[in-house]
Amino acid sequence: ALVMFSNLQNGFDPSVQRDEMERGPAKERVLNSTVAMTQALSLYFETLAAADEFEAWYFDVIGRIGWFTMRHPYRGTNITVRFIKGDIGQLVPDQHGLGDYRRDTVVEYMR
Repeated sequence: ALVMFSNLQNGFDPSVQRDEMERGPAKERVLNSTVAMTQALSLYFETLAAADEFEAWYFDVIGRIGWFTMRHPYRGTNITVRFIKGDIGQLVPDQHGLGDYRRDTVVEYMR
């Protein structure tokens, strides 16, 4: 699978607790030393056979919820990720040409 750059979105939960005060500014504190980052991306498959190979890897190797290593689409560094709730998105025909397919999905990793 190739990661397409058209649908990339990156975000995170800052893991901060905020308590409103009766007077004065709200108090905040950091809850966790690490945060869960999310990376939305589109996976591109040149053929239906490539999409089938990806599904076989998804079911047989990572068992739908396993962690795996991929190259970060922005930074080029290796990150260990998993699909959120094991969801790899729908396989849909892509507009790049006949026989091309795409899955829009979101992975999470710890920073």
